[in-house]
Amino acid sequence: MTGKADHEERRRQIAEALLRIADTEGLQSASMRAVATEAGVSLRLVQYYFTTKEGLLLDALARLGAQLQARMERWIGEARAPRAVVTAVLSCVLPTDAESRRITRTYAAYYTLVLNDPEVLAKQAAQPPAVLEGFLAKQLRAAREAGEIAPERDVEMAAAGLLAMVNGLGSSVLGGQRDGEQALAILRHHLDELFGGPGAG
Repeated sequence: MTGKADHEERRRQIAEALLRIADTEGLQSASMRAVATEAGVSLRLVQYYFTTKEGLLLDALARLGAQLQARMERWIGEARAPRAVVTAVLSCVLPTDAESRRITRTYAAYYTLVLNDPEVLAKQAAQPPAVLEGFLAKQLRAAREAGEIAPERDVEMAAAGLLAMVNGLGSSVLGGQRDGEQALAILRHHLDELFGGPGAG
């Protein structure tokens, strides 16, 4: 059991080193040798735990997804009403603090990798947004059934649009076009329009 725990701890150490490089320098700088240096281990050890660069990238991406999931769960907290859940999920994705800025920058590094080589990680990189979009659509459907959203609204389209908007807002915050509070105000404006007025639900 101890050996297995040590094995996982070493994999985590190496994968998180890659995520730090992705955040600060981009994945183009994340060679196996650079990851080894960042992790404070030998190149041979990195190659032992991750025989391919793609394997390391996928492992680190899964860990990044788990970090975002944990953040969402903290932000949802005691929220029960659909609007409160949707607001919490979308707000926590926006880069408004150190943790969310790191997560957003690191996801951006993965998106850049996919754009430069569409076959690399393309399927895996598309999964978390699709899952999140489905979760948002489920919440919006519940709100529509409760009469909080107009019955004619297409909740799948609304969920896709909200997530795309938040991704765009996140890029604009990282790019210095607006700050986090301004991005949150835009999000709240669109939620007010969708839900028919102000309020946290």
